[in-house]
Amino acid sequence: MELKPGLSALVTGGASGIGKALCLALAEKGIFVTVVDFSEERGKEVAALVEKENAKFHSMLKFPSAMFIKCDVTNTSELSALFKKHLATYGGLDICINSAGIATPVIFYKDQTDGSRSWRHTINVNLTAVIDCTRLAIQTMQAAQKPGVIINMGSASGLYPMYGDPIYSASKGGVVLFTRSLVPYKRQGIRINVLCPEFVETELASKVDSKLIGLMGGYVSMEMVVRGAFELIRDENKAGSCLWITKRRGMEYWPTPMEEAKYLLPSSKLRSRSSFVAPLNIQIPQSFEKIVVHTLSHNFRSATSVVRTPLRLPIKPDHVLVKIIYAGVNASDVNFSSGSYFSGNKKDLGSLLPFDAGFEAVGIIAAVGDSVKNLKVGNPAALMTFGSYAEFTMVPSKHILPVPRPDAEVVAMLTSGLTASIALEKAAQMDSGKVVLVTAAAGGTGQFAVQLAKLAGNKVVATCGGKEKAMLLKDLGVDRVIDYRAEDIKTVLKKEFPKGVDIVYESVGGEMFDLCLNALAVHGRMVVIGMISQYQGEHGWKPLNYTGLCEKLLAKSQTVAGFFLVQYSHLWQPHLDKLFHLYSLGKLKVMHIVPARTLDLQELCLFDALQLSRCGIMAPTVLDICHLLGLSLIDVPQAKSKGTGVVTFSTVYATPALTLATTKSAPAASPLPRVIRAALKKSASQRDYPQRVQALNLLQEQAATTKEKKVLA
Repeated sequence: MELKPGLSALVTGGASGIGKALCLALAEKGIFVTVVDFSEERGKEVAALVEKENAKFHSMLKFPSAMFIKCDVTNTSELSALFKKHLATYGGLDICINSAGIATPVIFYKDQTDGSRSWRHTINVNLTAVIDCTRLAIQTMQAAQKPGVIINMGSASGLYPMYGDPIYSASKGGVVLFTRSLVPYKRQGIRINVLCPEFVETELASKVDSKLIGLMGGYVSMEMVVRGAFELIRDENKAGSCLWITKRRGMEYWPTPMEEAKYLLPSSKLRSRSSFVAPLNIQIPQSFEKIVVHTLSHNFRSATSVVRTPLRLPIKPDHVLVKIIYAGVNASDVNFSSGSYFSGNKKDLGSLLPFDAGFEAVGIIAAVGDSVKNLKVGNPAALMTFGSYAEFTMVPSKHILPVPRPDAEVVAMLTSGLTASIALEKAAQMDSGKVVLVTAAAGGTGQFAVQLAKLAGNKVVATCGGKEKAMLLKDLGVDRVIDYRAEDIKTVLKKEFPKGVDIVYESVGGEMFDLCLNALAVHGRMVVIGMISQYQGEHGWKPLNYTGLCEKLLAKSQTVAGFFLVQYSHLWQPHLDKLFHLYSLGKLKVMHIVPARTLDLQELCLFDALQLSRCGIMAPTVLDICHLLGLSLIDVPQAKSKGTGVVTFSTVYATPALTLATTKSAPAASPLPRVIRAALKKSASQRDYPQRVQALNLLQEQAATTKEKKVLA
């Protein structure tokens, strides 16, 4: 939601502390504010300050731009009346901030009473009243039929124990889980989030032992709290989100996706709620076309060719037949076509020829063997086996990765996404609060790595080449982008991170490897997931010597870990489920697809996959292969890199199977179907500010004339 003049907000606990700061910050945006508090004197002072600030934005109003309402938030009838008054005055409710809260007056361990004036009252103010205010705010927003945002004030003591005041901790813990459980209201355009700062310098926090404050790094600034609240208001993806704010670590979302994965429903249940309906008329041909590697060569053009092969029936009992919709192209394709990923000498490897090209795809199950019980015809499926550059492929059922939808974005989640997710968790042992450096970050796996590192609560540094890539990475949430075309990476790291970085996600190799190793902190971990700069020589992958590597690692107790995705196949399904879940919630971005131009299929074998991987493509390239007789290549912004380039974002090929759901036949150059859908359906748009003020003025005139309060629909 854009914070703009003419919106209205209601803030409980608005006479002091965080509530007061938020009232004044909203006023600076020209927002009408209802200040709610039990302290009449201080509440009226805040309302006057809000009106004074609002005068810069509004004139000739026939209603107050701010008002104070005295209220005991534990009194349900008083709460109901104040929400009705706000609605009658401002015609709606855009923002509600429930900030009223108290500490327990008597320490629980020493309380000998029934708690009616101590711990029960704290629960009533801090938790029950928040539930009541949230309920009334939802009803008010629903009545106005407009989107709205509710922020409940939690506390860091609702995330971990506060031994000095267990009742306060319990009340705030209740607020956190209550708020996080209200995600479904997002479907109605109502987003409800919770803010959990550590100690802020307020009247309430002044009672806390100063030694404890010091141990926690000092007070959190009020400016940071306001910034956090505004982030929760502005970001349309935030619903049921908990923003934790500390002096030590800054702003982080709690829990991290890795923590969430521990309690999320099993993937089968998530998949059962998929809205995808498979086409019922998948025709199984007698033969199909595919691309094979016939010569071991790093030159993908000369190593491959298109062949037609018969479809061997019947299907083996434990196999499934998959109609390929999308297939990915990666730098690794060249390592496979050259034999670099196989053991043995070149003569022995030659006996493997020809073998099928392509090793990642998404499609629909077209047929199943007799012994396959857990998969059905029409199920969407991903696979990471040889043979994805084809119309159909036959694979053992154990290699199928069920997915909710056969979308192009899923292909990007395979090699690129799974590499980032598993490597950061297992090889890098990533937790939160670290500095994470990602090289070639604008590439396919890099884009996932920076987002996952940020979601885990880390400070993310990323390297790239070019302004467009730098802008992309900033949009993905990177804290510090180093454009090596404009800055020297070594100089930046040495100056801005003198203690080094904790984790390096490295995919470039060569000089970049040395640079990153020198920038690694004591106890730091570097994960090597590729060496793209070493794939680009005339003779393919060129091994290098790294002199003094062992000595460097020993001196700083560092770790360098290699990562090869194939050796983690047992983790593919849970991590793919996690990535799709994050994507479906809007927490993980997968680049958009753009309109196509036509390219004849026979050029595919002339299509140099290695050159593609060096293009620095910043969006998935999607091709619509119509029975492998022609295909459409997406035009995307390309910034070719001849130096230490980036790993390409998974380039994607599509067969016409996807068009079965939308067209009766697949023409030779069918249009690309829409595969990017809005994460949220837009709610009713708000009135322009002048029209809204005019309507509110008219409402007040009518109320004064008829002495009735009317609600503006």
